[in-house]
Amino acid sequence: MKRRDFLATSALAVGAVGLNGCYREEKQDNKKSININRGKTIKLKLATSWPAHFPIMGTGVDDFARRCGELSGGSLEIKVHAKNILVPALQVFDTTSLAQIDVFHSGVYYWKGKNSAFSIFGGMPLGLTSEEMITWLKFGGGMELWRELYGKFNLYPLIGGTTGPQMGGWFKKEISSLADLKGLKMRIPGLGGEVMKKLGVNPVLLPPGEIFTSLERGTIDATEWVGPALDSMMGFAKAANYYYTGWHEPGSILEITFNKNRWEKLSSEHQAIITAVSEEMTSNMLHEFRYKNAKALQELPKSVEIKTFPKDMMDAAKIALQEVLERESSKSNDFKRVLESYNQFATLNKPWDDISTKNFLDIRG
Repeated sequence: MKRRDFLATSALAVGAVGLNGCYREEKQDNKKSININRGKTIKLKLATSWPAHFPIMGTGVDDFARRCGELSGGSLEIKVHAKNILVPALQVFDTTSLAQIDVFHSGVYYWKGKNSAFSIFGGMPLGLTSEEMITWLKFGGGMELWRELYGKFNLYPLIGGTTGPQMGGWFKKEISSLADLKGLKMRIPGLGGEVMKKLGVNPVLLPPGEIFTSLERGTIDATEWVGPALDSMMGFAKAANYYYTGWHEPGSILEITFNKNRWEKLSSEHQAIITAVSEEMTSNMLHEFRYKNAKALQELPKSVEIKTFPKDMMDAAKIALQEVLERESSKSNDFKRVLESYNQFATLNKPWDDISTKNFLDIRG
């Protein structure tokens, strides 16, 4: 999501931090409580998958670190490192799992190769919106499953932002029918990529810094990213003219994920501060995306044509999605369990959403 030059100069630092000795344990009523040693500052290293100070997502993490410091009275110091100094953007998961860094910020769907169920926590094509996803995670059992499965990798996740509805992507040529997708090379991750693969697309997973160059040079024929605000900064309009409305990421979830051992060594006070600030970051990020996308939409070049995908493609996408979900459920019990939880909430939520939000939007017109 950024211009090529900007992305090329960004970086991600990695290092290990030992937290032992920063805490004092006291037994009270047969339970252990961990209190902050007021003479020490707890220092944590955080790596992201984004360029330094990248708008909205990157600056959201910068604010997260700053706010943790403010609310802790300076006893909690989180140093943010951008991508690619010591670890490639898409290796932050492994590096944190191994305790070489303490915490990372990224997109959950990047890790579906670790466990296919992770892609559901990042959001579902034609599925729940950001508000609905957060509700499922916090109240519908999603977070418990997420932490259970991440725990196998020695990780402890928190919601670290959400993008709201995303656009369907930039295409060099117009998509007039399902047949036009055949053989297209498209940067698209997660379950959306799996669906597009069944529709004839060759999905490619690329980190942010490589997307524009690949699209400009024709290495890929299309790319999705986020929405008008960040897509404009990436310069995609210079490489493709057709901009399609979204369906594959209606409410993508980002993560602020800790090494589990590091998290458990933090004081309960620091854990509470981090949890509260992660929720603040999630709210701020969602609202900032909405405002800046609305503004950037009005500023797109006149050469850009905003299109909707043809009906035969979307009908085929709905069928393909169900086939992907059935396939993954048959291969992975974890995927099946998470999908069942997701679907239970979606079933519970739909009647209320239909008579409230959907009905209101239909009335408002």
